[in-house]
Amino acid sequence: MDIGAFGWAYLGAGIGAGIAAIGAGLGIGRIAGSAVESIARQPSAAGDIRGTTIVTSAFIEGVCLFAVVVCLLVPIFAGSLKEAAENAGKAAAEAQFKK
Repeated sequence: MDIGAFGWAYLGAGIGAGIAAIGAGLGIGRIAGSAVESIARQPSAAGDIRGTTIVTSAFIEGVCLFAVVVCLLVPIFAGSLKEAAENAGKAAAEAQFKK
């Protein structure tokens, strides 16, 4: 069974989006675990630790969202680039034929 170039592009996009989401989940989990441990050791710094944790988690989520969007847009643009190349090739062949 041959899935073709676009099949591989969609497979790669799905795997890339999944890896990005898993990486973000692991990163936020480590941040939360470290924050809880830090608050348990020094309860007076809970406010500062909580704020830093929220900001860092937001940055990680932003990077993850960007990665997922890029992974899902790659096959779409690959398809439009292929169509553009095919149309350019047809136009060049027609122009050569008319001469």
